[in-house]
Amino acid sequence: MSSAPVLEIEGLSVTYRTAERTVRAVDRVDVTIGEGEIFGLAGESGCGKSTVANAIMRLLKPPAEIDGGRVVFRGRDVLAMSAEELRRFRWREVAMVFQSAMNSLNPVMTVGDQLADVFTTHERSSKRDALRRAGGLLEMVGIDRGRLRSYPHQLSGGMRQRVVIAMACALTPSLLILDEPTTALDVVVQQEIMAQIRGLQEELGFAVLFITHDMSLMIELSQRIGVMHGGRIVERAPAGEIFRDPLHPYTDALMNAFPPISGPRVPLTGLAEGVRFDHVPDLREVRPGRWVALDADSGPTHQTEEALR
Repeated sequence: MSSAPVLEIEGLSVTYRTAERTVRAVDRVDVTIGEGEIFGLAGESGCGKSTVANAIMRLLKPPAEIDGGRVVFRGRDVLAMSAEELRRFRWREVAMVFQSAMNSLNPVMTVGDQLADVFTTHERSSKRDALRRAGGLLEMVGIDRGRLRSYPHQLSGGMRQRVVIAMACALTPSLLILDEPTTALDVVVQQEIMAQIRGLQEELGFAVLFITHDMSLMIELSQRIGVMHGGRIVERAPAGEIFRDPLHPYTDALMNAFPPISGPRVPLTGLAEGVRFDHVPDLREVRPGRWVALDADSGPTHQTEEALR
């Protein structure tokens, strides 16, 4: 990767501890995201993708506990930041678009008040100036500023998602985390949202951590991809290499999880005998495996973990 790192995650581990059980949801994850890069993080539901995102933002609450590793943003240790440092760090330097825009927006506040709140809270702007800038944000994502007076339930799913993206871009962060930004949207709106994100990224220059289980969207948008399974990243490589030659059996299964829309019907195969596509590993189990660096002369550009379990 040629660009300088904006975010470096080294050996990140997150454990959920209760009286009944202890579950390691994220297991020694390493991710590096360069300046202006779009890095995709793929995997099934429950594999730990959103936990990684929330750990970066320091949004995890008990019983979740970060019990290993480092999260470094532009040379600063996020895990060592004070409450005041975190307040400045969130949204101004790293912002996040959460799953399900309807749940991310306050249903009893207008869209304008919610967008304006970003400026009044972080920049001490006047309410009038904040609403003016909020209107500009809406126009930036293709929504008429007259919608400032609308409540979330008065907007379509695609419009709500655009509002959340505009809110995340309000303070021009260096890194935008997109956690399943197209969930519950139809394929046409998905493509519109992806085009919107790509246009904003080219205009504003922020880096992106794009989280999804949809490999087709991820390969279209991302420069590099990491594939998670059972709390671990089991393969990472440039998007083109993942598409042409997935090396890990789980990545190959994920790539072939979509049935063909033409030609003869073919059976969908699982990861191994007795393992189904909907199989999620029990995270209480310790799963052996090690990394293999390929193309060692030019650097480990394509890596895979040898063992699934």
